[in-house]
Amino acid sequence: MEEYGGGDLLSEAMGSAARVVVVEDCVEAPGAFVLHLLLKRALAGSGAAAFLALAQPFIHYDRILRKMGCNLSLHRRNERLHFFELQAFPGGARDGAIADSFVQLYSEIQRVVEATRAGENAGHFTIMIDDISLLEVAAHGSADDVLDFLHYCVTLTSEMNCSLVILIHEDIYAGEENIGLLLHLRYIADLVVKAAPLSTGLAADVHGQRLRCPCSFR
Repeated sequence: MEEYGGGDLLSEAMGSAARVVVVEDCVEAPGAFVLHLLLKRALAGSGAAAFLALAQPFIHYDRILRKMGCNLSLHRRNERLHFFELQAFPGGARDGAIADSFVQLYSEIQRVVEATRAGENAGHFTIMIDDISLLEVAAHGSADDVLDFLHYCVTLTSEMNCSLVILIHEDIYAGEENIGLLLHLRYIADLVVKAAPLSTGLAADVHGQRLRCPCSFR
């Protein structure tokens, strides 16, 4: 793997053959802004996206992306943005019902991808997850259910020629007992983007901080 860093590399990377992109961040360097940039890019031109939001409600992303010149409300009305508010997912399900909830969620994603791809002038489709750490919490710590769901999504990227972008908090999985999910994501990723503080420390900008983002290509 080769290391890169800086500037417009995110656009270059997403324009490459990277089908599965993993964004790793930590407490000192939140990577949500990377998702914002990639979501804006995913909706450019005739592109479309399914956004699985476990971290924040729609209004949060709409406010931030509007400042970046991207109207999520308009894209949502035009059915180019399919926004899944999953703060309450999976709705108190237990045991086998959790797996059923993931199957249902995947079926909904598959439906919107297929419907979008079948439309006229269909552009590239991107599935985004913010964030996988909270998805594991929603699954009551069942990493197996999360991994099965990710397997379905990765398979969909191959079958429907779309992309998958996943945010994960690296520091949560730093310990040996929790590292399995992080290692699996790195294994399936075509591109890993790591949000890291500048050596000179954090500096204020439109997102509240400026970060260094080295990218690793498999």
